[in-house]
Amino acid sequence: MRNILIASLLVSGLALTGCEKQVEAPSDRGVCWHMVMGDDGKPKFNKLAENVPDIEHCAGALELMRRDFARLGQRSDEVIGGYQGQFVWLEREGIFFSQTLTGSRYPAMIRSGDTLVVPGAVEQEPAVAAPPAAPAAK
Repeated sequence: MRNILIASLLVSGLALTGCEKQVEAPSDRGVCWHMVMGDDGKPKFNKLAENVPDIEHCAGALELMRRDFARLGQRSDEVIGGYQGQFVWLEREGIFFSQTLTGSRYPAMIRSGDTLVVPGAVEQEPAVAAPPAAPAAK
């Protein structure tokens, strides 16, 4: 009986943690947001630009902001933004989009040198297979 009570308490506790309010990106139409973590550890969204036509332009505005901050000496490997309910991630490898703050991120643009390109736009030379090894001498 005691084990059943303990098990039911554990299941109840897990169910309650699943009810925690998830962070959502602002859904204002045409507004690009920059997300920062507040002193209280909660995310805060600052308006970066208005009348932004699409999420790609929002990513571009976030990239320009990141570069401006870098010129001022602030080095940031990751910038997080939001656009119409989606998250925009600027990372060392490129720009990614996601539906949730903790969910999967999908590549939108990759870094190629100092520029950003759509994945697949840069052709890579096929790997050349090494010639077969010669049989060992007897």
